[in-house]
Amino acid sequence: MNAPQVRARLSHPIIDADGHWLEYGPVMREEFRRIGGEAAVEAWEVASQRVPNALKMSVAERSRRRVGQEAFWSSPSESVLDRATAMLPRLMYERLADLGIDFSVVYPTAGLSFHRMQDTRLRRAICRAYNVFTADQFSGLSDRVIPAAIIPMYTPEEALEELEYAVVELGYKVVMVGGMMRRRVPALEEEHPEASKLVEWYDVIGIDSPHDYDPVWARCRELRVAPSFHNGARSILLRNSPSNFCYNHIGHFASAGHAVAKALFFGGVTRRFPDLNFAFLEGGVGWASMLYADLIGHWEKRNRTAIERTNPSRLDRGALLALVEKYGRPAVVDGVRRGAGLDGDTNSTLTGGVEDLDDYFRCGIERAEDIRDLFVPRFYFGCEADDPINAWAFNRDANPLGARLNALFSSDIGHFDVPDMAEVVPEAYELVEHGLLDDADFRDFMFANAVRFWGQVNPDFFRGTAVEKAAASVLTGAAP
Repeated sequence: MNAPQVRARLSHPIIDADGHWLEYGPVMREEFRRIGGEAAVEAWEVASQRVPNALKMSVAERSRRRVGQEAFWSSPSESVLDRATAMLPRLMYERLADLGIDFSVVYPTAGLSFHRMQDTRLRRAICRAYNVFTADQFSGLSDRVIPAAIIPMYTPEEALEELEYAVVELGYKVVMVGGMMRRRVPALEEEHPEASKLVEWYDVIGIDSPHDYDPVWARCRELRVAPSFHNGARSILLRNSPSNFCYNHIGHFASAGHAVAKALFFGGVTRRFPDLNFAFLEGGVGWASMLYADLIGHWEKRNRTAIERTNPSRLDRGALLALVEKYGRPAVVDGVRRGAGLDGDTNSTLTGGVEDLDDYFRCGIERAEDIRDLFVPRFYFGCEADDPINAWAFNRDANPLGARLNALFSSDIGHFDVPDMAEVVPEAYELVEHGLLDDADFRDFMFANAVRFWGQVNPDFFRGTAVEKAAASVLTGAAP
């Protein structure tokens, strides 16, 4: 079946929660100059040269510098129509019916990295210019296609300022926030300032950050916008091959999503903001299933009561010595008699000065069901059509406590992994044809979960769109 045939079989619309457009560089550069002046142009030039500079190096030079192999040939080329569709928002709008899609939320391509620029002046200028430029490019299309704003997050103050401008002044309803802020190590800055320029750590903003991001989440709630993360971990840490892009690319969205979702959970963000939803895009849902299960598994072994089973003060040393004297070699007997290896010399009594011995204290977990209630309803996961692991989200037998995770259909049109835009919806429907999802699951995947993600935070999100009536039925609980 082609895309229109699949769509005709369904009793519900299809919402694409994560498409992409290809910003046309020459026009964007000149518009940035008009909007943000020379700072915005300078930022654009720095950002636009990052990948080309890496690709100009030889493999040997990238190995010497430990620079990861970047993507090449990363946009549709065989189909001129698909390339033009990704470049031209009005053509994308016109083609949605042919693609089987009723409503689409569109994220950046070049702009995905803008909010990660280290220089504050350039970062602020380029994010503001991008948001103004993109709002204009998508003007008049909001009944079927809307773009996402870029929100820089190096400090809560800059995030709040850009949130206010993007949502209140420009009318954005979708925001992409940063979640892996590159920061210098304070000790190195103090003790080895030159070396500190070359060493970074990644602030995942939910826990152990030098900043308090609660004011950002509070303002998101007031502005009725659900934050989405489009973070990646390509070409850093364990994904830094100088010769193999696929090595760097596979799993990098999942790795970044895992880090930030885990931080928001352990930081108690979903406890303090129980009516705010968060989305982690393009990494699939497999990592989320594992994270959810791991959170429960670790809590069962490391909650404040359970961890007492490993408290060194509970060790009956007399009984241990008796067993050692009966079964141990002389050196072991002598050591245990002296108490060697049973106290601080093996770190057995050290706790690192943490605020609370229960790592879950910020979440207020009293039973496993609390983890489910703080994780499952609040987190949403962007899933591409060709990933069979999408079915894990809907398998109540596989997920602890019978949970169904919130998978969002994400076309990723505009990027290299979608060589034919018209095949995306049929590819997603293969999950039904292969018996991995039933019709109700497919409705949630392709439509209802997206409605809940945005609509629970902003009940007016879909007002005036092509899916307004159907979305209202989801939010009110009416029969489809």
